[in-house]
Amino acid sequence: MSAKLMEYFNKQPRLGCLSTANKEGKINVAYFGSPRMIDEKTITMGLGKNRTFAYLQENPYAVFMIMEPGKALSEWKGVRVYVKMADCQTSGSKLDDMKAQITKVAGEAGAKMVYAAVSFEIYEIKPLADFGQGWEKAIS
Repeated sequence: MSAKLMEYFNKQPRLGCLSTANKEGKINVAYFGSPRMIDEKTITMGLGKNRTFAYLQENPYAVFMIMEPGKALSEWKGVRVYVKMADCQTSGSKLDDMKAQITKVAGEAGAKMVYAAVSFEIYEIKPLADFGQGWEKAIS
């Protein structure tokens, strides 16, 4: 993994999708603009008390997908980042820090929606569409 992925992942403005599944295999997907890659192995984000949060309590595995449109489908850029939830705090300094960061970007109303500060460990990275190239080429 590299600084190039961190730069791409953290680029603003952007939206990405987080896909989760509960213990029965029911799938959820939601879009987020707030996830931050804080080092080459860790993503952090704030979550509301919602389906994404509930599913992660049952099954800690998820996938972030970020994509940018191109003129043709083969020119789209993007990456799929496979993660496992490593930590979830519903009180304390991590949550307070997360809410302060979100207040700067989304305002007080956005921060009030945050119920948990979550961190994920990255365990695999794939390009948006796997045409045999690595993820590095898929974001350059």
